[in-house]
Amino acid sequence: MPELAISAEKVAFIIEKAREFDVKEGDSDPDSGSNPSDDDAVDVLSDDGSDPVVNELGSFMIALNEDEQIDLVTLTWLGRGDGTIDDWNDLRARAAEARTEYRSPRRETVHYLLGEPMLGDLLADGLDEFAIDWAGERTTADSSGPSQQDEDEPTKQR
Repeated sequence: MPELAISAEKVAFIIEKAREFDVKEGDSDPDSGSNPSDDDAVDVLSDDGSDPVVNELGSFMIALNEDEQIDLVTLTWLGRGDGTIDDWNDLRARAAEARTEYRSPRRETVHYLLGEPMLGDLLADGLDEFAIDWAGERTTADSSGPSQQDEDEPTKQR
């Protein structure tokens, strides 16, 4: 089984953020002047070009090192069905070769990945090929459990 240069935690974060971005749609109501509560906040799913999720995701991915970015591209291709886990080394070599064509490899790789429809699902499918359960990775705070503040509360009241 090939080794990944990027951690499952990082890929899980990218999957979650990419899925947040994937649910966005083109501006279907450009002249909306209504109150969000009046229209069930439907405009929150409109992509107006200044999406903070894209900015966060892009900033995260641009900070990855070259090997991590190459693995992301390769995982995407693996998830898309361009090969199997047995083809990993060949797919990864193709991803590394494609990167040499870019003037600004770090930025253009991120641009390529952000332009891939359903990036989150493709990455998840790629991790599935590695038999990595990425869903168990905590990339955000779990609000359903007690916080540290809640656990400290009884001692503060004494």
